[in-house]
Amino acid sequence: MRSTFAALAAALAAPAAPAQPAQPAQPLWEIGAGAFAVSQQAYPGADEQVNRGIALPYALYRGEFLRVDRGGAGLRAVKQPAFEVDIGVSGAFGARSDDIEARRGMPDLGTLVEFGPRLTWRLDGGTPTPGAGRWRVELPLRGVFDLSADLRHRGMSFEPELQYARRSSGGWAYSASAGLVFADRRLSRTFYAVDPVYATAERPAYEARAGLLATRLGLTVSRSLSPDWRLFGFARLDSVAGAANRDSPLVRRTTGGSVGIGVAWTWLR
Repeated sequence: MRSTFAALAAALAAPAAPAQPAQPAQPLWEIGAGAFAVSQQAYPGADEQVNRGIALPYALYRGEFLRVDRGGAGLRAVKQPAFEVDIGVSGAFGARSDDIEARRGMPDLGTLVEFGPRLTWRLDGGTPTPGAGRWRVELPLRGVFDLSADLRHRGMSFEPELQYARRSSGGWAYSASAGLVFADRRLSRTFYAVDPVYATAERPAYEARAGLLATRLGLTVSRSLSPDWRLFGFARLDSVAGAANRDSPLVRRTTGGSVGIGVAWTWLR
């Protein structure tokens, strides 16, 4: 399930937006360091948060085919003005089940990474109106693997998303998105199944189903504070209303949010 990693990458790299005449093109590559704090809903439907603070180096590369930029890392297979197909990688932080009341005594939720193709459709045909924002549709289909369990396959996800990105005259870059997250039965089991061995009086056994996992709204923002320093952040709202596993005993809240804020320093570009 792409989520936190993708949101942080999008905010760190700044949303794609139509270049203005006074703005230079983005550099081909950047190397630097970033520090950020994240409060992430443990999983869609959870009533508890996972809080992380991390500082680490980063590298961005905006090549014609190889890309490490907003939305993760990937290899472009097809690049046209209006359409693009790439093979990408993203992921989300995990959580210890003993820290989540609803899952206490159950297996931990590992850090998940995902890999697979993504189709991007630029609704302006790749030629945006000067000064206007940019609309795009992303259609990623990806396999999900557990980094905490020797990359064990956890299932498949399909996450269609509509995005709007713009850079304001005040120096802020932002993007807003609305999307759906669909999961196969194996991935749904990772989040919502309760095997009989883990059932209790308050947590009856439950067999998860494939289908809609969550509805998602997101916002990322960034602003350059100087040529080498940049502030960035994201907010995301997930809802399991109408989801295939809304009746799972592990679902304690219909709607939940995740937020993150950080600062990045560019060493070389």
